[in-house]
Amino acid sequence: MDQVAFIVWRESVEALLVVGILYTWLRASPDGRRGLPWLWGGVAAGLVLAIALALVFMGVSTWLSDTGQEWFQAIMALVACGLVVQMVLWMKKHGARLKSELVSGAAVNVQRNSWWGLLILVMIAVAREGSETVVFLWGTVLAGAQQDQALALAAAGVGGFLLALLTFYVLQLGGKVITWRRFFQITEILLLLLAASLLMNGIDHLISLEAIPTLVDPVWDTSAVLDDSSGLGKVLADFAGYRAMPSLTHVIVFILYWLAIGLLYRWLRPAVAPKMVSSHG
Repeated sequence: MDQVAFIVWRESVEALLVVGILYTWLRASPDGRRGLPWLWGGVAAGLVLAIALALVFMGVSTWLSDTGQEWFQAIMALVACGLVVQMVLWMKKHGARLKSELVSGAAVNVQRNSWWGLLILVMIAVAREGSETVVFLWGTVLAGAQQDQALALAAAGVGGFLLALLTFYVLQLGGKVITWRRFFQITEILLLLLAASLLMNGIDHLISLEAIPTLVDPVWDTSAVLDDSSGLGKVLADFAGYRAMPSLTHVIVFILYWLAIGLLYRWLRPAVAPKMVSSHG
């Protein structure tokens, strides 16, 4: 449940950031105000695309056999892991230019009176965040959720979205509580930890399918000290990929993951997270 709330919260904040930048810019001029209906149309279209993707996943998962569903969940977990890492690295590299790129793209459409171009720009931005949310959720808990958990999962998702609205409002205060840069620095770390958890979930499925060997199983047993099925151990398992009794394959993949992240961070030049324009500007 916590994973659902966190994923919806983080992805919703990023979508709100994009919409907020464009809304503030469009509202600042008479010509721009003409594009506001197209802005909201793009938001609606992006949400429709994300919902369509969710329906496709639902249809695929019900059509597959038990073994097929196991493979589907393994693939979705690994794809979600890759998307999380890609998103973090993309924001790290392009975050400082996000506002200028969005505004320049919208300005071109306004000058050309191409409101369809503005709608498509917003639709793609919102659909990207929405589709990532669908993949992340399917890769973590929704694919294997029981029907009696549906209400709790939906409540967690709604709670995550409401928290995103509150977070966006706080960030719009202009750094009085927390800045955009600090927000992205903190969530960047949390997302990389979550990606490690998704990776470990994918490895779990592949091992159960006997697609990869365990090599040594287990390498150690810390369940007496920190069990991964309850309490703090469960939180670490869900959000960081902790395993009380990992196989050697888990250990190797986990180490290689963080080594790869370290190398990618050294390769990328640090970028400043985007600053939001005040809604009053």
